Amino acid sequence: MCPSRKVELFGEPIAQNGLMATVDQSQTPYADALTRYAERDTLRLNVPGHNARVDGAQRLSDYFGHRILERDVTPFLPGIDSGEGNPLAQARDLAAAAWDAEKTWFLTNGASQANRIVALALAQLGGPEQPIIAQRSAHSSFIDGIILAGLSPEWIAPTVDFHHGINHGVSPESFEAALTANPNARGALIISPSYFGAVADVESLAKIAHRHGIPLVVDGAWGTHFGFHPDVPESPLRLGADVLVSSTHKLGGSLTQSAMVHVAKGPFAEQLIEIIDRTFVLTQSTSNSSLLLASLDIARSTLATGAGLIDTAIRSGDALRERVRVHPRLSVLSDDFGQFSDIVSHDPLHVSIDVSGLGCSGHEVRTRLMTEHHIVTEIATDNCVVAIIGPGHPVDVDRMMSALDSLARETPSAASRDRLDLPAVGEARMTPRDAFFALSEVVDAVAAVGRVSADTLAAYPPGIPNIMPGEVFTSEIIAFLHHTVMQPGGYVRGAITEKSDRFRVVV
Repeated sequence: MCPSRKVELFGEPIAQNGLMATVDQSQTPYADALTRYAERDTLRLNVPGHNARVDGAQRLSDYFGHRILERDVTPFLPGIDSGEGNPLAQARDLAAAAWDAEKTWFLTNGASQANRIVALALAQLGGPEQPIIAQRSAHSSFIDGIILAGLSPEWIAPTVDFHHGINHGVSPESFEAALTANPNARGALIISPSYFGAVADVESLAKIAHRHGIPLVVDGAWGTHFGFHPDVPESPLRLGADVLVSSTHKLGGSLTQSAMVHVAKGPFAEQLIEIIDRTFVLTQSTSNSSLLLASLDIARSTLATGAGLIDTAIRSGDALRERVRVHPRLSVLSDDFGQFSDIVSHDPLHVSIDVSGLGCSGHEVRTRLMTEHHIVTEIATDNCVVAIIGPGHPVDVDRMMSALDSLARETPSAASRDRLDLPAVGEARMTPRDAFFALSEVVDAVAAVGRVSADTLAAYPPGIPNIMPGEVFTSEIIAFLHHTVMQPGGYVRGAITEKSDRFRVVV
């Protein structure tokens, strides 16, 4: 038997038994360990196949830089992500401390993975007769999870801004009514903030859920920075939520496709941690990207120590909103949030602009900003665009307003345009899972009216399902989907044709 030797850690230990006695959020243990490993002279005879060698991966090295290849390592390396108290475990502990969580998981398939994890975990909290209560405007990835888990959802309709064609959130009153009508519910999911920055009353919703004896999951994909600056909303975990889905790459600064899921220190912590540990294994790759994991470690440290960066973004957002407010043909959506009972605040890093006064659709505005002015906004609807300002970003407000002014000059007055309201939800005749796995056929759009959908179809972004498996197609839904794909940049997630003129329905 070979004698064992002490494992070399490619970083300095900062924790004992997994939990920090004193937390220094400036540290990045996993990213530092990865750098130390990359700098060591190592003969790599394992995957990834580029082996971090220029002679076999010259084009990759030229394109990304060789340091990327050196840090792109396989999982399960002693001293990096293997062994007790390893740097990856330390990094996750630091993240849990930063968000006041009992436990945090690093994800390499985005918040979409987190939503599927949550659905699969909730499935273990009750029997088949117990529904999950969920906001109807949940992301389509949560619907994927419902299908995989075989959950029976009971939907809560969000409030809708029909003028702008967007969903907001659920009010405490509608949430209470839904839980009262479903006393055997196993858990609940709501979204806060929305794609447009609307913030729900998470504290009241959490109290209601706990009074009914169930955990509250918050899809906070668009609020990773919440709780890290006094002028942004508080983190849902500190307001009583039991699970938080955090799309860290969106406004936390990590690389695209990296995310986290957190479980709060609350009444359901022990049970939720056990089942999420199991569902995490079902969904996470066995070849996790070390680059994505390192970016999560660095992003956490930056958020936890970078209130000044968030302050810069807030000032940029405020400056852009002020310029929009004084523009004769533009307005700020969040200025009207007070008329919706479910909205208690808004995120200053979301700047939602009503561009209907320019005489062209939001989709057209977004496309022209990209192609003619090299300005990329996050999303467009029929009559608005949303600008997302990341921490530390000093926005060139003059450039943005100059581009919008140039579009305004081309249409001296706002021409009236046909717009299509969000369609009402179709009748649910089957559970999502039963419809998804049922015998199906593809039919033309006209023949689909009145039939049960076998697919989830969502105008994307924001990826909120307009119809899901088990719901009935209406002519209004089909017209909306067709209208969406005909807009510049329009896309329907789950569609089987680019024009959304044929649909898969249950036989």
